[in-house]
Amino acid sequence: MLKPNTNYDNLKNSYLFYNISQKVNAYLKEHPNTHLLRLGIGDVSLPLPDAVIKALHEAVDDQAKKNTFHGYMPECGAPFLRKTIAAHYNSRGVKISNDEVFVSSGASDELGDILDLFDKSSTALIMEPAYPAYVDANIMAGRKIIHLPAGKEDGFLPSPPKTAKADIIYICSPNNPTGAVFNREQLKSWVDFANRHGSVIIFDAAYEAFIEDILLPHSIFEIEGAKECAIEICSLSKTAGFTGTRLGYTIIPKELSRGGMNLNSMWVRNRTTKTNGVSYIIQKGAAAVFTDAGQAQIKKNINVYKKNAKILTNALDKPEIWYCGGKNAPYVWMKVPDGFDSWSFFDYLLSEAGIIGTPGAGFGKCGEGYFRFSSFGNPEDTALAAERLKKLFSR
Repeated sequence: MLKPNTNYDNLKNSYLFYNISQKVNAYLKEHPNTHLLRLGIGDVSLPLPDAVIKALHEAVDDQAKKNTFHGYMPECGAPFLRKTIAAHYNSRGVKISNDEVFVSSGASDELGDILDLFDKSSTALIMEPAYPAYVDANIMAGRKIIHLPAGKEDGFLPSPPKTAKADIIYICSPNNPTGAVFNREQLKSWVDFANRHGSVIIFDAAYEAFIEDILLPHSIFEIEGAKECAIEICSLSKTAGFTGTRLGYTIIPKELSRGGMNLNSMWVRNRTTKTNGVSYIIQKGAAAVFTDAGQAQIKKNINVYKKNAKILTNALDKPEIWYCGGKNAPYVWMKVPDGFDSWSFFDYLLSEAGIIGTPGAGFGKCGEGYFRFSSFGNPEDTALAAERLKKLFSR
């Protein structure tokens, strides 16, 4: 008889954002036609940049002509896009070769797939609060998880543990959900820790484009020693509005080896076995992101989201509510007012102000007592939500 993967029994009954949608749907059933202010899930609200749209149209036209038609694409990514992404890193002082770049259908997919590189007996260290998929993907694999707590005391930027050792270390900077960003010295301590213990860091850089402080690193490969211990996973979802278009990329340096095996070579073998590549049309659109026009246009959109974040943090400053994030990151992570836990605060905001946020408890035990706002919403709705928050907190 077939034995299913019983590790699924160890997962929570439902995913965080599914729970939120169920609560919202129930509210709308009782209050039809209500316009809710959605500051919860981190989906973007602005359309793709013009440079990307133009490239997508050109790529579609290419598929209509015999001499420019593309069928299966190279599994690791089209050479033109791998070269473009490597050049983008090199322009920022991080030397990456074309064949260290792997094109994917998005960071979320890659964060799960990348675990194929590691034996199931390996342990995963996850800093919490954490993006739920980090935990769930490792539970599905039956892997032991070390939960490293973070909190207000350390600004949600924990240091390496003195005793615990782990094979896989997750770092997300700028962080989802807290918006906290590791500086160079902090990241260096983690790189040194990983190299000392033979660990591999999975560095989630999905929000690096929101960093404006020139002293903060965009890539872990800006840190000495990182090429011997880190894999970087990035995405165009928040950078360029590709949440519905789907494209990301992963950097695996050739210097990264463990147990006599080279992880770059292993990933080539994995991709050429398990994928048929990302659509030519999508890769053509992605390449346009890195043109001068594309960069100018995505920065314009990102500035809209940064302004949203500023409007939200201003609403929290006057009542002196503690928060982090909102600068160098698209998320604002606030401490809920006394008398609430994170889910009761969700219900309060929904019923009293028509605002949807994300309860911190959904990101692990360390998230209880906190609440996340996303700055990716409609600017008009964000401004209205900020005014409603001010009124609520003035009570």
